[in-house]
Amino acid sequence: MSRKNLELYLHIPFCVKKCAYCDFLSAPADESTRVRYVEALVEEIKVKSEFYKIYSVPSVFVGGGTPSVLLGQDIARLMEVVHLYFHLENDAEITIECNPGTLNSQKAAHYKSAGINRVSLGLQSVRQKELTLLGRIHTYEDFLKSYDILRKAGFDNINVDLMSGLPGQTLPSWQTTVRKVTALRPEHISAYSLIIEEGTPFYESFSQDEARRERGEVPRLLPTEETERTMYEWSRSYLDAQGYHRYEISNYARAGKECRHNMGYWRRENYLGLGLGSSSLVENERFGNTTDLEDYIKGNYEKQNITKLTRQEQMEEFMFLGLRMMEGISREEFKDCFGIEPEGVYGDVLASLYKEGLLHQEAGRIYLTEEGISLSNYVMAQFLIHP
Repeated sequence: MSRKNLELYLHIPFCVKKCAYCDFLSAPADESTRVRYVEALVEEIKVKSEFYKIYSVPSVFVGGGTPSVLLGQDIARLMEVVHLYFHLENDAEITIECNPGTLNSQKAAHYKSAGINRVSLGLQSVRQKELTLLGRIHTYEDFLKSYDILRKAGFDNINVDLMSGLPGQTLPSWQTTVRKVTALRPEHISAYSLIIEEGTPFYESFSQDEARRERGEVPRLLPTEETERTMYEWSRSYLDAQGYHRYEISNYARAGKECRHNMGYWRRENYLGLGLGSSSLVENERFGNTTDLEDYIKGNYEKQNITKLTRQEQMEEFMFLGLRMMEGISREEFKDCFGIEPEGVYGDVLASLYKEGLLHQEAGRIYLTEEGISLSNYVMAQFLIHP
């Protein structure tokens, strides 16, 4: 039987300590709460699977929070239930996020035996000053130990998360981080720019500085826009020379090691979020789970905030998500989805962006130029259709 694809996301909302920049649904919790949560998540997997029997699962992503704060056997149990109740493809990509300082060889062995085949390590920086500022619980040495544990456990697909644009960060300090990480030869590197999110300690400390930068003024603590752009351009050039091709604005991979789960998100494939506060998109319907921990643990798995996307909203997402990929969007796929050429909806917008040198068209695809990548937020905003 031919099945539609459905990506799975499992949310583990616990961490040792909340990072100063983080606005994700996560917080420290005691062992009893974590145990009760795992039981609730197991039950939700069983309950929700009944509605998705016609789907095949090409990828599973266990994210957080910090999934590696759970016991290894808890993760193994979750994966066992996923395998039992969903139709995973034989070569499914199964990723778990881990933070240095929460990983040991026993956990890595449990992950491996549970079928997890990709690990994402949250390093962010090799400089202790920057790690302390971010509120990270680990040192660079902790990261190296975790990386070694994963390699010895047999993992051959490791991503390392890095963060640029930090307060006080300079181009040389960023270059040091990137060079030390690439020397380890991970299969994948995610290099994100810091975003000052409202409601975080970083917002309290740096929002005014960010506002200065947005007004074209020189920030006091954050790097200038010019410095951030130099960091990005240097990273692209350096990582390319080291054998990492950029396949998305912030992601670099060795050939064949692109993150299938994230690519599915940018291509608007169906995905189902399981766990506290998780989000889903299935057949153009968006919905989420409760964000109340006790409510979830008591068994409330009902859909929250259900929204059926309009045709206009689907087109908008097709464009501004797809353009994050270096391969851009396919004009043919757009027409197959919506029965009209992209120019029939965005003719004036596309013409303007081509003229400004921010978009390029070739071989039936539309994609960002290097200048367009630098101004990607501006470019994406142009595809929001105003009534």
